Amino acid sequence: MTAENPFGQVLVALVTPMTADGEVDWAGVEKHIDDVITAGADGIVVTGTTGETSTLTDPEKIRLVEVGKDVAAGRAKIITGGGSNETAHAIELYKHSEQAGADGIMIVTPYYNKPTQAGILTHFRMVADATDLPVILYDIPGRTGVPIKYETIIRLAKHPNILAVKDAKGDFSEVSRVLNQTDLMYFSGDDANVLPHLSIGATGLIGVTANIAPAPYRTIIDAVNRGDLTAATAAHRQLEPLVRAVMTHVPGTVAAKYILHGLGRISSPRVRLPLVGPEEWEAALIEDEIDLVQGIPGVDFHNFRPDRNAAAGGALPKVAGTTR
Repeated sequence: MTAENPFGQVLVALVTPMTADGEVDWAGVEKHIDDVITAGADGIVVTGTTGETSTLTDPEKIRLVEVGKDVAAGRAKIITGGGSNETAHAIELYKHSEQAGADGIMIVTPYYNKPTQAGILTHFRMVADATDLPVILYDIPGRTGVPIKYETIIRLAKHPNILAVKDAKGDFSEVSRVLNQTDLMYFSGDDANVLPHLSIGATGLIGVTANIAPAPYRTIIDAVNRGDLTAATAAHRQLEPLVRAVMTHVPGTVAAKYILHGLGRISSPRVRLPLVGPEEWEAALIEDEIDLVQGIPGVDFHNFRPDRNAAAGGALPKVAGTTR
């Protein structure tokens, strides 16, 4: 790898803590950012999918960058995620994020519109042209409806600001092909595949489960960096039931908030509509997985007190701002 890494290696796809009525809990945001950095994260992605970017207003998104920068105080990079499926709006958001002090930007493939590869190429290039910040491309066809095809990634790699890909596509042979032919860094965007991604040359991860347990991801990264596959595999196996609890039964944001609240680490598990808290049967499945979690550093489930009633439903925020 020739390019310097401006993003970090253990990146948390940060949940946005909210009050019971669906407003951003700013004190909770500060505490949560400090918690994950203290536990080993060296990068924070605010306003990503996990941060509920779809239902955050633009002023909330910018303030999350500002608060992140203040709390991190140089200990971790602050990357702004989300973006928009409208190129002009994405450009404005990222310009404002740069002014607010973001260290990098993560641009998601335009969702819902289902543009052609030419449209995707143009969107990424124009957004990357509009800022001096280093760029991570976010390839997640399960959410956007369209993949960033190999040929498009190769062309985008030539842009001086585009340095990395967050991969939630899971095509490992393609990742290897891109790593062989470009200087792009890869970040695993699928919690279950972090170690497999790293084993073929990925730089790091952008994880949801890392909201709850950053320390084992730090262990995995440090082990891979020193070539210790045995230690990395042990931490990977330890994480597996927690990853399943967070990522398989309800949207990752919903499960992560439900678990963080049960651990007493955020004040409310509330999410904004159309997301809702887990149903009784979903909560039971999450808790069954948690019963299998053992010995994860920094996470003690002995006093786990989930509250499905607090999580139930979803909130309508007071200000219905521009979020498209």
